[in-house]
Amino acid sequence: QVHMFNGLGCLSRVLKMHLKRANRYLKNVTEKKEIVPFRRFNGCIGRKAQAKQWGATQGRWPKKSAEFLLQLLKNAESNAEFKGLDTDHLVIEHIQVNAAPKMRRRTYRAHGRINPYMSSPCHIEVILAEREQAVAKPVGE
Repeated sequence: QVHMFNGLGCLSRVLKMHLKRANRYLKNVTEKKEIVPFRRFNGCIGRKAQAKQWGATQGRWPKKSAEFLLQLLKNAESNAEFKGLDTDHLVIEHIQVNAAPKMRRRTYRAHGRINPYMSSPCHIEVILAEREQAVAKPVGE
C-alpha cells in the first residue's frame, strides 16, 4: 500500500525512462543520492538542493514508494522476458496512478471526540515497450 501523492511523484519521473535507468534511479532514491521532485501536491514540502537537477525546488525521497515501484518494475520485466521481449531495450511506455478507495481508521481527540484517520492508497499500472537504440541519420548523398 503506497500513498497516492508519493506514488505520483515517483512515477512522473520514471515515465519514458529505460528500465535499467529507472531501476538505478529508484535505488538511488532509497539511498538519498537522487531526489524525487514534487511539482503537484507540493504544499509543505521542503526545498532541497538536489531538486535543482530536475529544474525544481521542492523534493523528497519517498522510500516506501520507490521500493514498491522497484518490485513492480521487476515483475513487469519478468513478464516481458516470459513473452520473449529483449529486456535490454525495454522502456517504460505508460505508467498511471489512480486513487483507490480510502481506508478508514479513527483517532481519539480531546473532550471525548473521535475524528477520522484516513489513508490514501493508490492503484498503479505500468506498460513496458521494446525500443531499439536510436540510429543516426546518414549524411545526404
